[in-house]
Amino acid sequence: MSSGRIFNKFKNGISPPSFIRGFAWYSFVIVSWVPAAIFFKNNIGAVGEVGGESMYPYLNPTFNEGFSKDLCWISKRNPAKNLQRGMIVTFWSPSHPEVLSIKRVIALPGDKVITKAPYPYPTAVIPVNHVWVEGDNKDGRKTLDSNHYGPISMNLITGRVTHVLRPWRGPVRWWEFEDSRRVIKGRIQDAPHFD
Repeated sequence: MSSGRIFNKFKNGISPPSFIRGFAWYSFVIVSWVPAAIFFKNNIGAVGEVGGESMYPYLNPTFNEGFSKDLCWISKRNPAKNLQRGMIVTFWSPSHPEVLSIKRVIALPGDKVITKAPYPYPTAVIPVNHVWVEGDNKDGRKTLDSNHYGPISMNLITGRVTHVLRPWRGPVRWWEFEDSRRVIKGRIQDAPHFD
């Protein structure tokens, strides 16, 4: 009976209290923007916090002082397209698939890398659709990179670090990165194929 009276009041022009209308309106606005925000974060770009010391000294130069972590802009638009040596990328770690890692691209398909321990072979030729990534830290024990798990598939790459936002250093000048002396540049035509 009481629900019938409530509906009759709405029919007769009595509107719900203004706080309900306001709540409904703001809820609608917020909920309607959630898909756009998710799309932007997954496909355009996002701000990422860099923790750990694997990219020291380029990223997190104060990691041992306990200060804030670096913030970076990560571009998600075609992250594996036109990769170059020196670019910093984010990717799903092959050894811990739930972890998003950040490393520098050292070698491209067709390149030959003189590896470091614990990699089981003295050299590695990078296959098609793979890259060799390493952390900037000179101490190999501080970075879990391709010397541990080998070349990574470009399909694991989720983004490219294009700017360092905190502390502000502006765009990442990957082209200024000095090529590793442990990489012998090759041609993609010479890269092994996994069919």
